Amino acid sequence: MTVTEQGIRRKTIGGGLDVFSDIALPGWAKVRQELDRTDVGDIGDAVAREFARAGIGDQVTPGARVALTAGSRGIDRIADVLRACIEEVRQRGGEPFIIPAMGSHGEATVEGQTALIAHYGVTEAAVGAPIRASMETVRLGELEGGVPVWFDRIAHDTADLVIPVGRVKPHTDFRGPVESGLMKMIAIGLGKQHGANWFHSQGIGTFGDLVPRVAAFTLSKMPIPFGLALVENGFSKLGLIEAVPAAMIRDREAELLEIARSMIAGLPEVDQLDVLIVDEIGKDISGDGADPNVIHRAVVDTMDFTGVRPQIQRYIVRGLTELTDGNATGIGMFDFALQRAVDEIDPVPTYMNMITAKSPQGARVPITVSTDRQALTLAVASALKVTEGSARFMRIPSTKDLETLWVSAPVLEELRESGATIEVVEEVQPIAFDDDGMFISSS
Repeated sequence: MTVTEQGIRRKTIGGGLDVFSDIALPGWAKVRQELDRTDVGDIGDAVAREFARAGIGDQVTPGARVALTAGSRGIDRIADVLRACIEEVRQRGGEPFIIPAMGSHGEATVEGQTALIAHYGVTEAAVGAPIRASMETVRLGELEGGVPVWFDRIAHDTADLVIPVGRVKPHTDFRGPVESGLMKMIAIGLGKQHGANWFHSQGIGTFGDLVPRVAAFTLSKMPIPFGLALVENGFSKLGLIEAVPAAMIRDREAELLEIARSMIAGLPEVDQLDVLIVDEIGKDISGDGADPNVIHRAVVDTMDFTGVRPQIQRYIVRGLTELTDGNATGIGMFDFALQRAVDEIDPVPTYMNMITAKSPQGARVPITVSTDRQALTLAVASALKVTEGSARFMRIPSTKDLETLWVSAPVLEELRESGATIEVVEEVQPIAFDDDGMFISSS
């Protein structure tokens, strides 16, 4: 028996489970896939061009107090984007400040949300403007059907203009005309804990209808002149920055969503996998720790991955990102986890996130093992219809880092036969484990 630092008694893995240790595994190869490389170029120049457009920057007048939003996701160079926005506002005589707009994230506390954006480099010293965080909200009104609309109190009471700055992309848990983006930030991010909790209490399946309705109502009540939409390429790097006037946000965001779908990366398309190995999950990677749009499994049951490729049987998670600060939201999507990943879990932000999302299953702890060898052999042993030495698996660094990955020999053969655009970086070789049973090859 072993005793963890938390005082929980846990048996070491071994004993009867060792019967699976001699499962024959095929070799694997390291491959590189071609991804979208659209590049926004210099951040300052891109933001300046958008502010220079008619009806955009000219809405900032001398003396105007301007709130810019900072979200909870790991958007590429978000601090640079906000700093450039602040410079543009100041050039026009405005008085900019930053407000966190992330619903209940960061443990639903001022300190937690301020610390969260600081992780992404968004601090007063870095962006050149004060951070004004509050969990207090103002109720703007109620829509038909008893839908309450909440809004950040600081922005409501002190800002002459509020400019949402956010990434447009497919959402992890629902489908709709708009998903993750400016309208969701307006409807939920700026609604703080009150707004996020109410939204999630209705069920994630309602978001496709509610987000546009609530955002439209908020736009009619609050001085939001435009939003700054960000779209990332296949390398999770900024490919597009566009200022969208308030009157066009819904229609243009729907178009940007389709552009984002065409640019983001996914797994190489094969018919099926027995096992997917993910090195790291975290809130800086995805709202669900790992993006369901990539791994084809979600925290909630509202997502339908019928017919997508590849179909995947078993999932392994190896660790949490440093920037997630112990928030293991989404770990429940996995079947197996390394002990080190479980040991990194901070229950407070994880539980707060999953309870607010009305999805406690996302915090469930998978079958936990000590080593990569154990995780892979047990995952293969639990999969259906796997013949000796023919297991089909992939290993990825994270769902945001998909250029290079490891694929087992049977998967490589299918990719070659299909004509997929891949480059073999390292030819098929035996899977090497060190004396502690961990992968020797880097991801």
